[in-house]
Amino acid sequence: MFIQTEPTPNPEVLKFLPGREVMAQGTRDFRDAEAGAASPLAVELFAIEGVDRVFFGPDFLTVGKTAGQEWSHLKAPILAAIMDHFTSGLPLFAGEAEAGGHDDAVYEGETAQIVAEIKDLLDTRIRPAVAQDGGDILFNRFDVNTGVVYLNMRGACSGCPSSSATLKAGVENMLKHYVPEVTAVEQTL
Repeated sequence: MFIQTEPTPNPEVLKFLPGREVMAQGTRDFRDAEAGAASPLAVELFAIEGVDRVFFGPDFLTVGKTAGQEWSHLKAPILAAIMDHFTSGLPLFAGEAEAGGHDDAVYEGETAQIVAEIKDLLDTRIRPAVAQDGGDILFNRFDVNTGVVYLNMRGACSGCPSSSATLKAGVENMLKHYVPEVTAVEQTL
């Protein structure tokens, strides 16, 4: 098994490509070891000193490190944990996996149509580009009164120094262009 690594725009996060499917549907973001307890692979990664975040994408995973740790010391044990997991045949999740998609709140009438357009733009134009950098952007909610779209940044995008620029210059401009009811985009945690 050969696992490729790629840098991400976030210097504290590295992208790992195991050459196989990681998650069949959705994504999953583990912000700490407690959340990672749902996955045997995440448990192994969090057991490595210096690992502070794990994110599963469709065909990749990203690992975040604490400040002061060097990738030169972390990369080998992370690669070993990933390889051991995929060769062991263990499931990705100990129980039932959370799909990790957009928020599924129900909107009515014209607002439902606006939200559907926003989600479609996210899925077809924005999320594929963000996945290239080891992250994901998910719809959280739309405030019809203010026109503000709230999004969740996950994986390498969460905490990335350039994420606010991406959110404002890229995502906000595109959504405002295609969906005139959108006035701004904000990040939720």
